Amino acid sequence: MDSVPLSWYLILSAVLFALGVAGFLFRRNLITIFMSIELMLNAVNLSFIAFAYKLNQVDGQIFAFFVMVVAAAEAAVGLAIILTVFKSRPSLAVDEVNTLKY
Repeated sequence: MDSVPLSWYLILSAVLFALGVAGFLFRRNLITIFMSIELMLNAVNLSFIAFAYKLNQVDGQIFAFFVMVVAAAEAAVGLAIILTVFKSRPSLAVDEVNTLKY
């Protein structure tokens, strides 16, 4: 029984990464932007895991673990910033958020 080819994983990873970039560039909501960043990080994790499985090495899984740790820290700090902004402003639109300048 054959396994799924590596190219399918890489194509899926590229599509997920492209969707994350598109969401990051074209959306104006802070929560959507953070979700797009998480989607890009998960696309990179998929590539790491696919290469680790194909090459029978653990390095890709270790890198994916560290990316997940960084993503968790980014999510915690990002959500704290979003909550702080939402307390002072009723909208989470990026164009209207300029309170962090001062």
